[in-house]
Amino acid sequence: MFPFFGYIRTYYRHSFNAVYFGCILLLMSLLIWLNYRHGLETHYVAGPGFFRGFAGYYLLYFIPFAFAFFVQPIFFKTASFFRDRWFWYILLLAPAFFSFRVNFDFHLALLPGSLSTDERKFWTHCSNWAVRVFVVLIPVFITWWIKDRSVQPFYGSSRMKGIRPYLILVLIMLPLIALASTQPDFLRMYPRAKAIASLNLSWKFARYFLYELCYGFDFVSIEFFFRGFLVLSLWRICGPHCIIPIACFYCCIHFGKPLGEAISSFWGGLFLGIISYNTRSIWGGLLVHLGIAWSMELGGWFGSSIKK
Repeated sequence: MFPFFGYIRTYYRHSFNAVYFGCILLLMSLLIWLNYRHGLETHYVAGPGFFRGFAGYYLLYFIPFAFAFFVQPIFFKTASFFRDRWFWYILLLAPAFFSFRVNFDFHLALLPGSLSTDERKFWTHCSNWAVRVFVVLIPVFITWWIKDRSVQPFYGSSRMKGIRPYLILVLIMLPLIALASTQPDFLRMYPRAKAIASLNLSWKFARYFLYELCYGFDFVSIEFFFRGFLVLSLWRICGPHCIIPIACFYCCIHFGKPLGEAISSFWGGLFLGIISYNTRSIWGGLLVHLGIAWSMELGGWFGSSIKK
C-alpha cells in the first residue's frame, strides 16, 4: 500500500486545488441528483434507436468531462493544454467512442435465427460484453498507433510492479461489499448472472461460468479505456490535470448502477487514475476491478439467499 500513499501525497501536494475540487464535487453531485431523483439517464439520455441513444450518452459523458477541463485555467496556471490538437481530438472523440460502445448492437443480427428465446437472451448478454470490448479498443488502438506508439507501449500494457498492494485493496473492499449486499438497491442489480437464472438452458452451471467470464472480460475494455487510453494519452499533454476530468467521465458510466456504486465510482476513478498515471500500467487496476466485480456477484448471491 505504501507506493499508493506516496502517489496520492504527491498528487495532493502538486496538483490539488480545493476550490476547483469543490466545483467538481458540486457538478457531480448535481448530475447524480438529477439521475437518481429525476431519471436523467432513463428519461432524457437513453432513447429508442441507435442515433438518439448515441447522442444522449455522448452529451452525458462529454459535458462533465469537458467542463472539468474548461474551468482548470481559472485555478491552474499550468493548464495550457488547449493549444494541443490531440487534446481536442481526445476531448471530442473519447465520449463518442464510449457512447458508440454503449449503443452498439449490430452484432445481434448475426445470432442464428434457430436459437430459442432463452438461448437468444443468453447469447445476447454474453456477446454484448465480448463484442463491445473490441468496439471500443479498435479506435483506441488506432489512436495509439498514430499518436503514441513511438513513445510508449500500448496504453496501460506496461508490466505491473507487484501484485500484493492490489490484493490488499480487494481485501479492504470485501467488508464494504458484504455490507452493500444487504441493501435492496444492490440486490436489485446483483448478481448480474440472475438474468439467466430463469432461462431454460442446457449445461446451466457451465453457462453461469461463461456468463461471468464474459462479464469480467468487459472490464478489460473499461480499464484500457479509462486508465489506459484516457490517462496515458493525456498525461504528456495535460499532466495530472487529466485525472479529475476522467474520474467525472468514469462516474457517469455508472449511472445505471446503485446510488452508492455511482458515488464511489468517482472516488475509485480518482484513485485508480492516480495509480495508472504513476505506474503506466492498468493491470493492477484491472485486478482490483475484477476482484470487486466478482465479489459483488458473490455478495449478490449470498444476499439474495439470506433475504429469501
